[in-house]
Amino acid sequence: MLEKVLIFIVFLGPLVFFHELGHFFFARLFGVKVEVFSIGFGPKLLKWKKGATQYAVSLIPLGGYVKMFGDDPLSADELSEEEKKVAFTHKTKWARFWIVFGGPLANFILAFFIYLSLVTFGENVPQARFGPLNNQNTFYELGFRSGDALKKINNTKIMSFDDLNLVDSEVKSVTVERAGVDRTFDVDMNGMEFVQKFAQAQGQLKAPLLADSYGNMFVVAEPGSSPNFDRSLDILFASQPQALNLYKVTGTPERASSLDELKYEAEKTAEVSGSDIENKLRGEGFFPTDLMVSSIVMSSPADKADIKKGDIIVGINGESISSFNELRTKLQKVESEQASKLEIMRKGKRLELSLTPEYREVNGQKVMTIGVYSGMVFMPLKMVESKADGIVDGLSSAWVRTKEGLIKTVLGFKKLITAEVSLDTIGGPLAIGQVASDSFNISLSMFFRLMALISINLGVINLFPIPVLDGGHIVFIFLEIVNGGPLSRKKIQVAQQFGMSLLFVLIFVALFNDITRIF
Repeated sequence: MLEKVLIFIVFLGPLVFFHELGHFFFARLFGVKVEVFSIGFGPKLLKWKKGATQYAVSLIPLGGYVKMFGDDPLSADELSEEEKKVAFTHKTKWARFWIVFGGPLANFILAFFIYLSLVTFGENVPQARFGPLNNQNTFYELGFRSGDALKKINNTKIMSFDDLNLVDSEVKSVTVERAGVDRTFDVDMNGMEFVQKFAQAQGQLKAPLLADSYGNMFVVAEPGSSPNFDRSLDILFASQPQALNLYKVTGTPERASSLDELKYEAEKTAEVSGSDIENKLRGEGFFPTDLMVSSIVMSSPADKADIKKGDIIVGINGESISSFNELRTKLQKVESEQASKLEIMRKGKRLELSLTPEYREVNGQKVMTIGVYSGMVFMPLKMVESKADGIVDGLSSAWVRTKEGLIKTVLGFKKLITAEVSLDTIGGPLAIGQVASDSFNISLSMFFRLMALISINLGVINLFPIPVLDGGHIVFIFLEIVNGGPLSRKKIQVAQQFGMSLLFVLIFVALFNDITRIF
């Protein structure tokens, strides 16, 4: 827990610091006296004074502030001519605009330089590769197979999903790496269409493990090669092997951090051969681990039907299934309140159980479920080093990433406002802390990439036209131009009260979502 808190502070600290530094820089540039520069809110833990400014680190690390002299438009205090020279409210509208806009601008600049550093010095990023492809998939029909790693689109080098932002408007050819060999396929597809379809075709690949109905796990390997976790089960099946060896897993270390730490028997437990290897394996009693039940939701249809941990689900309503995704798809076709027959394997015997699937809300959508969790073991993300070809390429790539991040963030908030996505998607500090910790554990590159994205989000949020936020102050400046002078005290008071109320509602929703995700 302490580690996550420290990661959160390291993650959020620079974003807050640069945001406030943007305000501070432009305030000093236009001659405004800065009274306090604080990172954090609440009681000051550390403070020191230099010149006219007190610098502080405060207790609550969820933001910061720059207190400028004369920044309260509702103040009744009379200022001397000398004080007016350094007061925020007595600066020109142009100066005040840049002082206010300086915070969000600093966040955008920070994101750009994070991206520039990553692409210039090299970063470890998840490899852009296809997930499981069935024979109905468009990419499968074009010749692509599960696990193919993207290398080039037209003449553009592709290393990670971010590089797809550089794809031309038309995709004519795609080069992938398969089993160490580059293969090029002709593709006639619009660039945006390709990116969208590739995003849908990603998915996680299955680890080369199988399970039997007695709860035993087995590592799968091709004859002549030792068991390893370089190739997924999807890739093994896609290569259409004529035989596979199985090695019984004997133990999993309590704190295993990778598949390589699994212990298995040195001698093969079984060998299965045949032209249709997947069906041969099923016939011999070996199934993909995603068909194995890892846990059951209490009082769910599965619990009432007496499904147990370790059962292998092999069919529903007379139809065989080969993956947990296939089970999920078939369940959506079941009519409400209609009883279904679920076929399972338990201790070598095939059983048929009756249950009635029920609707549950998942990510804001109602889906038909039976209340079981899959025992799937996925392949870890394969990380590759991506590096720009020189400073010009680095600047171009950093600019494109920053621009794309800004566009996607704005579109995301637009969908939120127009109710195209649910308010449940809003995350607060706990959600940010969790994803920051997760990205840090994947790689420093992912940590800094997330930092850049959140920096863009922070800049955009602060530009919302809500009084008390930077965007609200900018709106006031433009209203002054339209009004021909300062707004009345009453109008400013009403706007600030409305802004505070709206801000508190957003904070409440974010914290509520954080808490409900935990509990």
